Amino acid sequence: MIPMKSKTPMNRIEYPTATGPLKPPSKFSTLKEARAPLEWLLAWGNRRKLQQVPPGDGRMVVLVPGYGADEWSMRPLKKFLQGLKYRVFDWGHGRNRGHVSQDTGLLADTVSRLVAQHSGQAVTLIGWSLGGVLAREVARLHPTWVDQIITMGTPLLGGPKYTVVAHKYARSMDMDLDAYEAEIHAINSQGISQPLTVIYSKSDGVVGWRASVDTYNEQAKNIEVSCSHLGMGVHAQVWQIIAESLATKRPDQAVNETAGVTA
Repeated sequence: MIPMKSKTPMNRIEYPTATGPLKPPSKFSTLKEARAPLEWLLAWGNRRKLQQVPPGDGRMVVLVPGYGADEWSMRPLKKFLQGLKYRVFDWGHGRNRGHVSQDTGLLADTVSRLVAQHSGQAVTLIGWSLGGVLAREVARLHPTWVDQIITMGTPLLGGPKYTVVAHKYARSMDMDLDAYEAEIHAINSQGISQPLTVIYSKSDGVVGWRASVDTYNEQAKNIEVSCSHLGMGVHAQVWQIIAESLATKRPDQAVNETAGVTA
């Protein structure tokens, strides 16, 4: 489980990345978050734009909101995925208030219940911003429960350190940002076994985009989009990536289906 308080000194972490130095978003990028309401308005036309995306296979998908947001923020995406015939569930715990250890346990409870209710079928987790941190941690701790993870603008490197809310968040959680960055690095270094789709935007005004790129897992597909952080969950390009990622079969699924045909 991810610890939330630490005052341990640390040396600077050398991340295995060629994307450049990690830093919070520029002030200009943060100001451009003002376009998010327009992106939400345009989301009404997403279904018309995305009529050709692959249909779903009925699998279970759990949506995890970002810091300060609740299930309502994921509602447009939920309706889109339900229209593709996925079985979509909210994380079920209201507003994400940033208590990572506690919220990871709550999300694990939701996933455990769904898996038990559906004959052991694993779920796909889709997390927006901090919700992606929770999704990845549950997948790491309970690999048989989760078959795929998709994150949107998630601060994967450094925890909250490279976000615009870093110092406010650290004060509220009594957190040393440098020490916590080291703890997150140690956890990330353990790796995740499931397929990973990692969506990021270089114009993200909340999370430094380099911190949203997965440099730990070889199977991670880091995909760039062009949108704000606050509009990422309703953007047509993001929805298309999610639909295509969900429709991509894992190698073991393809083998199992082939075996079933030839038997």
